[in-house]
Amino acid sequence: MTPATVKALTFDVFGTVVDWRGTLIREGQAFGAARGLQVDWARFADAWRAGYRPAMDRVRRGELPWQNLDALHRMILEELLVSFGLTGLSEADKEALNRVWHRLDPWPDAVEGLTRLRRRYIVATLSNGNVALLTNMAKHAGLPWDCILSAELARHYKPDPEVYRTAAALLGLRPQEVMMVAAHKDDLRAAQAVGFQAAFVPRPLEYGPQRAVDTAPDPAFEVHALDFIDLAEKLGA
Repeated sequence: MTPATVKALTFDVFGTVVDWRGTLIREGQAFGAARGLQVDWARFADAWRAGYRPAMDRVRRGELPWQNLDALHRMILEELLVSFGLTGLSEADKEALNRVWHRLDPWPDAVEGLTRLRRRYIVATLSNGNVALLTNMAKHAGLPWDCILSAELARHYKPDPEVYRTAAALLGLRPQEVMMVAAHKDDLRAAQAVGFQAAFVPRPLEYGPQRAVDTAPDPAFEVHALDFIDLAEKLGA
């Protein structure tokens, strides 16, 4: 397989396209200031994200019935409010905090890079985020997707193969005509296992400047790019 056969690019979103941690910290600080709350919002953001995969894995194993990411984020939030000693929040407060995930800010290169890539390829999300979340995020951040594809449509969470197969089928393409773009190697390997090609775009600051992430190129991936603008250059867009 070669990138020349690619017709569509599907993108992981959290961490790859948008800066979830920076946004959660900024929004949390504003939320807390308005309500007189003293919270280490960096630690809160990290704890919220740390609950993400375990919650999805419970659904994948059948320990929880299918529910979308908004519901899982809310379940994790309820636990965090207890562990961080945040009491007395109204239902409206909790819902407002949970919906921060709907308005995450993009990395600086994301909109420009996607706009260039869209000239040559179909560009779509392929995220564990639910459709409403991803749609609202696109409106907020100006992300120029051709379509919103979500794990919700397959009723499975990545890295289940059903998510990738469903995406290719909905696009009317063979798996090898789709390239998964992600900052996370496990996502790319799962996509490759069903026939997708893979582009690795590391985001060294996803977890903040104090935490190292794996940014090393992997020869198993068809493309390695520094950011989305570099990806556009490498794919001739």
